[in-house]
Amino acid sequence: MTAIKHALQRDIFTPNDERLLGIVNVCKAGKKKKNCFLCATVTTERPVQVKVVKVKKSDKGDFYKRQQTWELRDLTEVDAKDASKENPEFDLHFEKVYRWVASSTAEKNSFISCIWKLNQRYLRKKVEFVNVSSQLLEESVPSGESQSVAGGDEDALDEYQELSTREEQDIESMMVTCEYAISNAEAFAEKLFKELQVLDGANIQSIMASEKQVNILMQLLDEALGEVDTIEGKLSSYEEMLQSVKEQMDQISQSNRLIQISNTNNGKLLDEIQFLVNYMDLSKGHIRALQEGDLTSPKGIEACINASEALLQCMNVALRPGHEKLMAVNQQQLLFAELRDTFARRLTNHLNNVFVHQFNHFSHFKMTIPQFYRSSCLSLPGHDQSSTLSQHTAELTLPKHSPLHRDLLRYAKLMEWLKNTHREKYEGLSRTYVEYMSKLYEREIKEFFEVAKIKMAGTSKDPKGKFATLPRKESALKQETESLHGSSGKLTGSTSSLNKLTVQGSNSRRSQSSSLLDMGNMSASDLDVADRTKFDKIFEQVLSELEPLCLAEQDFISKFFKLQQHLTVAPPLAQPEAEDFDGSLPSKKPPQAEHKHSLSSEKDIVRLMMNKIFQSIETELNSLIALGDKIDSFHSLYMLVKMSHHVWTAENVDPASYLSTTLGNVLVTVKRNFDKCISNQIRQMEEFKISKKSKVGILPFVTGFEEFAELAETIFRNAERRGDLDKAYVKLIRAVFMNVEKVANESQKTPRDVVMMENFHHIFSTLSRLKISCLDAERREAKHKYTDHLQSYVINSLGQPLEKLNHFFEGVEARVAQGVREEEVSYQLAFNKQELRKVIKEYPGKEVKKGLDNLYKKVDKHLCEEESLLQVVWHSMQDEFIRQYKHFEDLIGRCYPGSGITMEFTIQDMLEYFSSIAQSH
Repeated sequence: MTAIKHALQRDIFTPNDERLLGIVNVCKAGKKKKNCFLCATVTTERPVQVKVVKVKKSDKGDFYKRQQTWELRDLTEVDAKDASKENPEFDLHFEKVYRWVASSTAEKNSFISCIWKLNQRYLRKKVEFVNVSSQLLEESVPSGESQSVAGGDEDALDEYQELSTREEQDIESMMVTCEYAISNAEAFAEKLFKELQVLDGANIQSIMASEKQVNILMQLLDEALGEVDTIEGKLSSYEEMLQSVKEQMDQISQSNRLIQISNTNNGKLLDEIQFLVNYMDLSKGHIRALQEGDLTSPKGIEACINASEALLQCMNVALRPGHEKLMAVNQQQLLFAELRDTFARRLTNHLNNVFVHQFNHFSHFKMTIPQFYRSSCLSLPGHDQSSTLSQHTAELTLPKHSPLHRDLLRYAKLMEWLKNTHREKYEGLSRTYVEYMSKLYEREIKEFFEVAKIKMAGTSKDPKGKFATLPRKESALKQETESLHGSSGKLTGSTSSLNKLTVQGSNSRRSQSSSLLDMGNMSASDLDVADRTKFDKIFEQVLSELEPLCLAEQDFISKFFKLQQHLTVAPPLAQPEAEDFDGSLPSKKPPQAEHKHSLSSEKDIVRLMMNKIFQSIETELNSLIALGDKIDSFHSLYMLVKMSHHVWTAENVDPASYLSTTLGNVLVTVKRNFDKCISNQIRQMEEFKISKKSKVGILPFVTGFEEFAELAETIFRNAERRGDLDKAYVKLIRAVFMNVEKVANESQKTPRDVVMMENFHHIFSTLSRLKISCLDAERREAKHKYTDHLQSYVINSLGQPLEKLNHFFEGVEARVAQGVREEEVSYQLAFNKQELRKVIKEYPGKEVKKGLDNLYKKVDKHLCEEESLLQVVWHSMQDEFIRQYKHFEDLIGRCYPGSGITMEFTIQDMLEYFSSIAQSH
């Protein structure tokens, strides 16, 4: 093993500046025995690196090669497997576990001991040694841990020392002088030992010869010790002197420290005094403004605002610990509280007086328009209300409160101060404002809506509420549509030019529409579209007046009462409403406690104040809507479009505003009236009865649907609530389809196919002209029904002119279907050539023309003039007749070949018959 260790050091580790300290011959556990060496090495250069190297003997020659290297610092655990028994197996835990079997237990123990020493000396890392005998580690360092680190490892490391070049040269020169240095090593060693003894004797004699010099040296040392004692005495005296100086310096230092503390305390005291003077001192001008300031003039208000802000800053200053114990601070706080209460009382009284003055001003100087109307009606005997209205028109407007708002907004900053300092008085002012303004607005809004109702009632010609049918004139509707498209772009669903329309139409037309009395729920007299236009303008004027009024008031409340979006306390109303939240009236709590118990956002407070002020708007609007619906249920279309637009506009401004919420609630009522109008129309369709003595023609509710759709398309063009109209369309058209079929089944004078054909043709034409996208499926269905019933009517009618010929060829086709060959049909007794000629002779051209003429008259009698379908039906009959003629000729050619039998008339003759009959009528 020593020779191998020497060879490994020379060939592998010396070229890499490494020293080999430990080696063990191993093989991998559990595999084919392939021996290799694990070597523990250190580098010769600093910093020292400790490694474990796996060395393997080459298969091609007698030399070794490095196969794998691990840093010792990566080693985490050494497992010797068994500490009590001899076991050559052991594990090294690097990045993974390597299992080895040593050639002997002694080599394994020696290698583990070397690893332990290297770890202790170079890495200071406590690698965990498992199943290793403690005796083995103690033997490695017999003198203890520290000694093992300092000396034991050094011995192990110096076990092998390589000779230097100089040493090798000296040994070689010495061996050259001795002939037997190599052949007789013992004699050479003996010679060297004798020479060493001679040199030791010479050294001893040299030492003994230098005794005199040693004595002289000892004498000098004694003299030096005496000088040292002298210097030590002087140093002691110096030390005593320095000690007294130190005490004096300590006293000076203590005095300086006390002076510094005093200066620091004086500086801090000055800072505290300056803090109190700067932040808790209110100027005399501010005190005078708070006590006597003028709250009417702009300069006085500005002075009061500045003084109140200064007072608030003084009151809200964050006092430092201990300030509250100072008498001056307590006096200032009492002064501030007194000034706050005094100014809050003055401000509250002044604003209360402003509210009362403004309310009395608006109430005293305003003469209402309805009173003017009523006084005019009473003062003009012999005139009814409508004539009085025509003579005394008045503007439908609401009074503006912008002057009041402008005057009060001067106090907005003072209201914010009052809100932050005196919550109770702030809430009291809020309740006072709401109370007075609710009374004022209630009176104004009531009078405003009374005027609107008087104007609206003036649109009805019949005071008893019996209303006429919807006029139908396409040119007038076209004019209305053009005027709507030429408007300024503001969507009002308007009928701004409907006043150009007049009630026109013949008596027959009016009689056909009379069954729509309850469907449209409109006047049975001379109510024209201009009346609806007037209603539309009145309703739009009402909404246009209410919208800016509510927005201006809400904006004023937000600015004046400083109500923003952040959370705050319950609303400052006249508080029965507050009881709804917590069951008790608001108590006087500090602002911090109030914020902890915040119940709603200030945005909700604004809405609640608006509800209190404008509590009558929703009721009045619902009353106005009910009146409009009573006058004409079709007004719900106008109101739905108008109200939807205003709700959409309000939601874009503020979705949670009072105006948006109120108009949204009213919109529900309008939508309910609209649905009721549609339901009434459907009910009237279901209750419709036809006359048994006259032909049916176009059903009234079919034309009524056309008129409704034309009007609705005009009103709802580009409207926000188009979806509601589309749903109504679907309900109405399905009801029309169902009731057309019902009437067709009940019809006795007019054939069912004619009723279906004419009415569905009218429906198809209407839907194609109006291009209502949501009814495309119904338009296709109407066309399909019209086509099917047209074909059915043509086929059923054409069986009459050539009845016997039809029966004869039906029999021929029946025989062929039973299996008789076509060329053998002529041998059948009932269908021979003589029978065919006999049947054909019964239908000469003259008779056919006569039959067609009678058919034309009958068709003309069945069809109505309004749809102009006679020529369409006649042309379809011509095509069907020609088709049957060709079919008969084909059967004759196949079943009676070579017989020379032909019809008494040709296709050209038939075309002339049909043409001459159509022209003659």
